[in-house]
Amino acid sequence: MTAAIEISGLRKSYGDHEAVRGIDLAVAHGEVFAFLGPNGAGKTTTVEILEGYRERSGGSVTVLGVDPTKGDREWRSRIGVVLQESEPDPFLTVSETMRLFAGYYPAPRTVQETIDHVGLAPQAGQRVRSLSGGQRRRLDVGLALIGDPDLIFLDEPTTGFDPSARRNAWALISGLRDLGKTVFLTTHYMDEAQAVADRVAIISAGEILAEGPPGELGGRAEAPSTIRFELPPGVADVELPAVGAARSRAGRALLVQSIDPIRDLNTLTGWALERGHDLRGLTVERPSLEDVYLELTGE
Repeated sequence: MTAAIEISGLRKSYGDHEAVRGIDLAVAHGEVFAFLGPNGAGKTTTVEILEGYRERSGGSVTVLGVDPTKGDREWRSRIGVVLQESEPDPFLTVSETMRLFAGYYPAPRTVQETIDHVGLAPQAGQRVRSLSGGQRRRLDVGLALIGDPDLIFLDEPTTGFDPSARRNAWALISGLRDLGKTVFLTTHYMDEAQAVADRVAIISAGEILAEGPPGELGGRAEAPSTIRFELPPGVADVELPAVGAARSRAGRALLVQSIDPIRDLNTLTGWALERGHDLRGLTVERPSLEDVYLELTGE
């Protein structure tokens, strides 16, 4: 089976400025793919090319097996788009808005099923203008889903959300995966990509810098963890057991770089128990996706 999205050598220039510089990507059917990058990195241009709204300067692109520049009405009915901002009629109710959009598609999902899936059943009779920001975003997803698309583009779906609303949105995105939909997500939030994406690509200055599962991106799976704790009173560094590949100090805390944190933790805690010491502030940290992003993009 071909991928839902296949990109090879994609380029886009505006005069002398090359916004997208020969990128290669493949997005599998049924996965949530996060596309990360700073402003001006080429994210929006790439997505607009995939959606068929902008022509490319070079390379090949297929979306659901079709070149987007040749996509017809049937092809477009298989794609749902959630923009950063939308403007449904504020005086229609949620149900009325869903029914209106369902009429645009040859084989839409049922209105009630879609309302239930995006969690708007209690607001079905409310006018759009009375919805909260989080509820409006749920409506946006519902409108993208009503045509029963195979592929959904989500553009910064949780911008401006409070933490609770963001987590609710993440659950909704995961629910799209459960429906067998392919999701192409653009976001500035590293924790969002970590929470919902099967794979991530980081783009900067029009080039893909890294691509892969969030837990492995940029060598995270092999990168050393940092064990942090305060030295017990009266104990010097040299009295500690041999753990970690390197050590450093941060105030009263000792930082141990470990490629085998489970083994080193067992050694440290066993040593402390034998001597009656308390390792205050003991934590273990792996390089975060944000750490990898900042290192790659230089931001």
